[in-house]
Amino acid sequence: MTQYEKMTATPIPKLILTLSVPTVISMLVTNIYNLVDTAFVGRLGTSASGAVGVVFGFMSIIQAVGFMFGQGSGSIISRALGQQDKDNASIHASLGFAGSFCFGVLITAVGFALLDEMIFLLGSTETIAPFAKTYIAYILIAAPFMSSSLTLNNILRYEGRASLGMIGLMTGAVLNMIGDPIFMFAMDMGIAGAGLSTALSQIVSWCILVSMFLSGKTDTRLGFEQLKKGSIMKLLNIMATGFPSMLRQGLNSLTTVLLNSCCAVYGDAAVAAMSIVSRIIFFAFSVALGIGQGFQPVSGFNYGAGKYERLRKAFMFTIMISEGIIVVGCTLLIVFSESLIGIFRDDAEVISIGVRALRLQAMAHIVLPPCMAVEMLFQSTGKRLGASILSSLRSGLFFIPALLILYHCRGLAGIQEAQPVSLLLSLPVTIPFAIIFFKKLPAEDKAEETA
Repeated sequence: MTQYEKMTATPIPKLILTLSVPTVISMLVTNIYNLVDTAFVGRLGTSASGAVGVVFGFMSIIQAVGFMFGQGSGSIISRALGQQDKDNASIHASLGFAGSFCFGVLITAVGFALLDEMIFLLGSTETIAPFAKTYIAYILIAAPFMSSSLTLNNILRYEGRASLGMIGLMTGAVLNMIGDPIFMFAMDMGIAGAGLSTALSQIVSWCILVSMFLSGKTDTRLGFEQLKKGSIMKLLNIMATGFPSMLRQGLNSLTTVLLNSCCAVYGDAAVAAMSIVSRIIFFAFSVALGIGQGFQPVSGFNYGAGKYERLRKAFMFTIMISEGIIVVGCTLLIVFSESLIGIFRDDAEVISIGVRALRLQAMAHIVLPPCMAVEMLFQSTGKRLGASILSSLRSGLFFIPALLILYHCRGLAGIQEAQPVSLLLSLPVTIPFAIIFFKKLPAEDKAEETA
């Protein structure tokens, strides 16, 4: 069976689950690393834990670039492969990879030039700043590799070859977990060891992902010949298609900075607690998100091939299965919230702040799967404006005002409540987008219309 036949003929539940499993595994392993890293750094003190949260906001900027070029080129690639146009797909893959790496180099240069100012802009306190500055220096060195690795992984997912991406990401994450205790404690490097471990593992992961394309295991090809066939307009098309991802991740970075700044008023414990909560909640959501990412290539491929009924079935299946997963996961977070926070920082104040925030976010995340599925539907089918609007809702348009208003009205309690409020507000706005999309979608497949 060819890749085209697999993507357009395999039963929807089997296809989405098959594509989701490697993505879910990759995300779980990556998030386990993030949690382990947080736990290791937590042994260095509350200020060091806060530094991880501060740098996490900067890493969101790097991720924003990687996702913009990866989701942008990937969406175009999946639709091109659905039309069986491999040459065009390879051109966009090469442009996406090159653009992502170059933007990563730019981030490195600007980051080192503005390092001292940037640390405090990201929400550091005076006590957190020395740890954050040490940690972020290694992240800056690895920025081009981090951004372009995310791009390559997204291209592999949109091709329907998520298992290849899983190999690269998992290898990096496992190496990171091994490297943390060696560099941090055995070699007595402290938080510098955590940064070095992250940088080295990202470079190894990048090498593995690049080798997948150069060894002929993919439908698309990377190379100078493909780049020569590209154009500025095609690069801009990639960036425009991927802009919703850039917007979402950029807003995530902005909201992380605002969150850290608001928390800093209440001390390092508040910064550390909200950082830990963010890591835990994303880990719980990563399985449902992995299902959604398994849906994206199915959506783009079948939309490009004119298989509209399969697109409808894939959308409904994604919502049902991801909703079931998130209900179970969030229930566990609510029940075991105190124990979970305590794993990462045995500090009574951190636990007290973190438990309430974690429980509120877990309850509100019940509404996230349909919002996620609609957003991914719009991006994978090339509906840029709708995807951009949806991407900005819970990450910025709702969260930022909610955070600022509740922070000024309710203090620390308002900070804990801002994310749940923004999630609940997103659902009633998202539903009409899905209704309009499916009303406009042709009732019959292209093949049936031709017949």
